[in-house]
Amino acid sequence: MDTEIELKFLVSDNEVPLIPALITQFAKRVNNKPAKNLENAYYDTPNRELRALDIGLRTRCVNDECEQTIKLSGEVLGGLHQRPEYNLPLKGRKPDIFAFDTAIWPMGMRLEPIAENLFPIFTTNFIRRTWLIETDAGSLIEVVLDKGEVSASGKSEPISELEIELVEGERTDLFLLAEQLVSQIGVRLGFYSKAARGYRLADDMPLQPNSEIGFVPLSAEMNQEQAFIKTVNYAIELVQKHEQCYVNEPSLKTLKRIIDGVRLVRHAFWLFEEFVARETTDNLRKELKWLLGELEWVESAIYLKTYTSKRHAYYKRIHNAPELSQIIDDLKSVQPTKTDLEDLFHCSRYNKLLLSLTRWLIEKSWRQNWDQNAIKAAQSSVRGMAKKTFDQEWKKLRGMFPDKQAMAVEQYVQTRPNIEEMLLSGNCFGALFEEGERHSFRAPWMDILAGIYELETLHYLKRLCEGQDAQSFSEILTWLQQKSDFLISAMEQSRQASINCEPYW
Repeated sequence: MDTEIELKFLVSDNEVPLIPALITQFAKRVNNKPAKNLENAYYDTPNRELRALDIGLRTRCVNDECEQTIKLSGEVLGGLHQRPEYNLPLKGRKPDIFAFDTAIWPMGMRLEPIAENLFPIFTTNFIRRTWLIETDAGSLIEVVLDKGEVSASGKSEPISELEIELVEGERTDLFLLAEQLVSQIGVRLGFYSKAARGYRLADDMPLQPNSEIGFVPLSAEMNQEQAFIKTVNYAIELVQKHEQCYVNEPSLKTLKRIIDGVRLVRHAFWLFEEFVARETTDNLRKELKWLLGELEWVESAIYLKTYTSKRHAYYKRIHNAPELSQIIDDLKSVQPTKTDLEDLFHCSRYNKLLLSLTRWLIEKSWRQNWDQNAIKAAQSSVRGMAKKTFDQEWKKLRGMFPDKQAMAVEQYVQTRPNIEEMLLSGNCFGALFEEGERHSFRAPWMDILAGIYELETLHYLKRLCEGQDAQSFSEILTWLQQKSDFLISAMEQSRQASINCEPYW
């Protein structure tokens, strides 16, 4: 058995010629292997029984020599892929799963019915160039460049990937090479394997953005450190998935999920501060703040787009007010373009941030200079910590809302950070509690938060209109004020329901 420890990058045709020189600069010695044409077929049953077990079965042929490979469930931490892999020579091109050691299969797995129903789901065919490099520290790293396509059901997608795999030595060298690559050429970290792409193509299930952040899949048996690792990794995956979703099909709401992932990482640093010392995260926090700054326009842009949608209640009034329509169009015109966003996702600073987070997770860098209190906190129950956190946040938030007195716009806006904090804690810990009760508690608070975002956008439009000289803007200002008042009234109802909700924890 081998265990792959690799980082994957997506590379454009423009960057391909630059790769050999960069590898040579980094390496002490380079062995440039001959290029090969690899023909691969991935097998499963019609019911995708192997996929359900996170098992990959692949045949690979180079000229007339073939092998079969089983990849078992592993883990992806940040951008680092680690999976157990078993390879056997193969006569012919059809796999024989009985040839593998029976000990590798999950308990209870029945091979006979699976073997009878195996068929090729999709193929990946590409030219592979390989360099085996030795670093100054003595590590061996295999660098492969794959150019070709994945095909299924008469459809195909291009493959243009650079993978660096640690063959022997220190993981540090793998990250050093990765940092050099993202510093010198416009690659971006690849999150999805060729197999994942092939299954999506075969099953006609393109990558879709999440409708919301979701809940970190924690279990009550976890300690705090396990929960922390799970949370940060979940957040990084959220960012990487929606980066790819945006490249596939640009959408403001997809960018919002990237923002959510970044905020979730920062929130985890704060939640678990008893054993995640500030000094171990200072540089990461700085870079996360930079990324949020690059995307700070997104939430306002979502509301501006919503207001001008024909399905929105405001559309007719805005459409009939050319002065306000012009202001909104002017705001849209200065928003970053799809090209601007793709440049961001390919830039060195963005990809170094993802690499740094990945390395920080893998190396458990928060353990630096741990004392007994930190060790005790890290090993204690996450469920107990979740209840304590929720109690503190709930008490603080309730104190910001008067019982009987109506609230003004400014008061609602002031509560935004605390509501976001409570809801993000729920995204981190909510899976530990009953789903129905959790949903009932969170729903009105999410309505209030959405109302606050909308109030802020209406207020922004009011300020823009107030700076105009035209008399026609007075009617628009009156209308904007009416909308704010109506929204406040609806939010007051949600607030009363929220304050009286029974906590789900």
